[in-house]
Amino acid sequence: MEDTTMLAAWSLPCCFTILLGLLELCRAQYEHLGYPHGYPQGYPEPEQEQYSAPELPPDTPRIQLRLAGDKRKHNEGRVEVFYDGEWGTVCDDDFSIHSAQVVCRELGYLEAVSWSPSSKYGKGEGRIWFDNVQCTGKEKTLALCTSNGIGVSDCKHTEDVGVVCSDKRIPGFKFINTMANNVLNIQVEDVRIRAILSSYRKRIPVTEGYVEVKDGGKWKQICDVEWTKHNSRVICGMFGFPGERKYNARVYKMFARRRKPSYWDYSVNCTGNEAHVSSCKLGHAVAAKANSTCGGGTPVVVSCVPGRAFSPTPMTGFRKAFRQEQTLVRLRGGAIVGEGRVEVLKNGEWGTICDDNWSLLSATVVCRELGFGSAKEALSGGRLGQGMGPVHMNEIECSGFEKSITECFFNKESLGCSHEEDAAVRCNVPAMGFQERLRLSGGRNPNEGRVEVLVERNGSQAWGTVCSDGWGTIEAMVVCRQLDLGFASNAFQETWYWPGEVSADPVVMSGVRCSGTEMSLSQCLHHGAHLTCPKGGGRNAAGVSCSETAPDLVLNPQIVEQTTYMEDRPMFMLQCAYEENCLSTTSSETPASSHRRLLRFSSQIHNNGQSDFRPKAERHSWVWHDCHSHYHSMEVFTHYDLLSLNGTKVAEGHKASFCLEDTECEEGIEKRYECANFGEQGITVGCWDTYRHDIDCQWIDITDIKPGDYIFQVVINPNYEVPESDYSNNFMKCRCRYDGHRIWMYSCHNGETMVHQALVERLFYIRHSVLLHCSTTLLELKDNFTLK
Repeated sequence: MEDTTMLAAWSLPCCFTILLGLLELCRAQYEHLGYPHGYPQGYPEPEQEQYSAPELPPDTPRIQLRLAGDKRKHNEGRVEVFYDGEWGTVCDDDFSIHSAQVVCRELGYLEAVSWSPSSKYGKGEGRIWFDNVQCTGKEKTLALCTSNGIGVSDCKHTEDVGVVCSDKRIPGFKFINTMANNVLNIQVEDVRIRAILSSYRKRIPVTEGYVEVKDGGKWKQICDVEWTKHNSRVICGMFGFPGERKYNARVYKMFARRRKPSYWDYSVNCTGNEAHVSSCKLGHAVAAKANSTCGGGTPVVVSCVPGRAFSPTPMTGFRKAFRQEQTLVRLRGGAIVGEGRVEVLKNGEWGTICDDNWSLLSATVVCRELGFGSAKEALSGGRLGQGMGPVHMNEIECSGFEKSITECFFNKESLGCSHEEDAAVRCNVPAMGFQERLRLSGGRNPNEGRVEVLVERNGSQAWGTVCSDGWGTIEAMVVCRQLDLGFASNAFQETWYWPGEVSADPVVMSGVRCSGTEMSLSQCLHHGAHLTCPKGGGRNAAGVSCSETAPDLVLNPQIVEQTTYMEDRPMFMLQCAYEENCLSTTSSETPASSHRRLLRFSSQIHNNGQSDFRPKAERHSWVWHDCHSHYHSMEVFTHYDLLSLNGTKVAEGHKASFCLEDTECEEGIEKRYECANFGEQGITVGCWDTYRHDIDCQWIDITDIKPGDYIFQVVINPNYEVPESDYSNNFMKCRCRYDGHRIWMYSCHNGETMVHQALVERLFYIRHSVLLHCSTTLLELKDNFTLK
């Protein structure tokens, strides 16, 4: 009897699993009957766009174009022409933006953005088909422009021309390949992964389904006869996934039998290292049979592996908020997830990559390594801010299949790169639908307004406001990132001047607390069904304004280490510092005839961002201090702390922003801020403000500490009053040894390996709340199980 009971207990879950599998098969077979044209809900049938290929005079030379070379975006490259069975290039002599316009439109883009001479995208091979090209911009093909004649040229490949086309395509553009030249001219908006199985249609992001190509306004499937895993790798990369995996082919074959596919005319041939499908070659033409099959094949299906940050697991947002990623590569200074300056860890020190030879191929290795898809753009020239420290790698060459950028070849002997040449990337990331669940309302432009959130209420979707209690810069940063609007420039706790939508006035989210790493506001800690908003919504709803750029302050650790010394200063010379709370609390009991022992140092604060660092407070609210004869524009600008080796604070100091100005600038940059005569305060991009060791409050009062080993810490902009593109480099730590007579400062570094205390407190608060929630849930499950 006991064995029978055990057998029944084990059989039940097994039977249940089998039944679920059969149910899935059935649903896969018949689910197409529930949707017109086989498209699931959320995929409206596309409008039939009309596109007509241009009619050319009969004597026009038949050519095909492509963009090749060392690309940094998929829609740019060296102009190559296929003619008379051979690929060649175009000389830059007499080439103009009008000629580039003709090239881009012939490739299906709306317009040209720019063009580049002198083989910017590398030297091509073969013939130089066109020289001294002169176009009006209205020609229907490059072959109709005035030139020396096709194949007549005195140029070298060092003069090969390149173009940059717009991201937007000509509506309904249909690529017509009239030559056997392997050109594949489809773009990211022309391709999609359409979820077929119901279980995948409900997932965000969509990771598995048919690969469909938009051809002449209609979505068509691709025959899988010549499809390879390399093709799948490229498709997954385009949609933000680092790799591909196997799938259950039987289910899709059953589905294909029930609904006749509409096949595209071509196959695709990728090597697997392409960043974009437009870099792949066109395969053979596919002749569809009368029964709509393709030589015994079925529609192409891909199944992609999402990166860790996008895996559909419970509480992904909370885990990402405090999980420490152990990696040799990171991105810094980007406005959204998947973009930033590339930094690598070498010998325990983070450094940057020089942009010499920086390409879409190398950028793709970085993106896949970090759990994103292929690279959308490889940026150069410090476009996403300049780093600090060494430049670790230069002249990188990758095959595209490396697991890490550190495995790629680079020139170890090449020196001389400055941080003005720091390389950066923009990666393809999965479509998570975050933008549809948040909006800004009432603002003067799309970059500002009251924050409104879409939530479930009484069984339906409704818009509402966010309680502004505790709302700050970090939360505003998450909102701007979610809406793809860049960085936060302001966080507002009053929005009476932005009325927003009347129907969205009620508060639907309160207690919002973000760590700053979240991809959406819903991933931040917030109250559940029981909202708490002391001041209510309405005029006190949360608001933001966003900006494409932001400053980025970085402290130079070497200056601190080189300028540290100890001074015994008489108390009667510290009266101003005492009034500004720059001494320890015991100083109030110190006689004027005694002295205080001060740890003094200089600090050099660089603005490596993309916009100037300005105080949050307007000039009319700056506070005048008679003692030092200066204005305070921020209540606290920096924290100076001395910590024990276990992290306990033993001494502290602080520096009010008494004078933010440009002390020095990089070559070619002019100073803009000077404090004298009530001048404007700030730090220009590319400049730095030096607080000398001999300035009041540029110290820590160590009178009361005992000899020993300590940690010295400096934190800039500690209360996040001014938005920055990167807060992780706002703090610096040194090892400090004090023997009672002398003091040493060594091993100073920006605090990448240690988390800023304010962030620790935020993360601890989030972790504690999550654990409390989990404990409560487990107790409820236990009670339910006991009752049953």
